[in-house]
Amino acid sequence: MPDDLQAIIIAVLARAPQWIRQDLVLPEPGIRVRAEETLAAMIEQAIRDSAAR
Repeated sequence: MPDDLQAIIIAVLARAPQWIRQDLVLPEPGIRVRAEETLAAMIEQAIRDSAAR
């Protein structure tokens, strides 16, 4: 993984809201999937923003 891509992902994880962090470890699949999808969207947007610069 290129260093810049890794840095982008780490930055997104560092600023992820607490509810996402909590929901990722819940056993309920629906709640966990919502958190995974939200986090994936945040990472995708950060990558797109970086590419637009």
